[in-house]
Amino acid sequence: MPVFTFEKISPPMRRVTASSSTAEKPRGVLPRLLDRFAESRAKRKVSAEKAAQQKSRKQAK
Repeated sequence: MPVFTFEKISPPMRRVTASSSTAEKPRGVLPRLLDRFAESRAKRKVSAEKAAQQKSRKQAK
């Protein structure tokens, strides 16, 4: 007869609140900096396209 017996013990249940599962991890400095560059570049592209459209309209008249 064995001296030791091993029982299967289930791990404790994880208690997760709804607020912690939806919270996003704060972004670092580098990704925020890159986002700012991308936004400013997109704005410049849009304004350049508008200017080109206005220029072509003036030339068509």
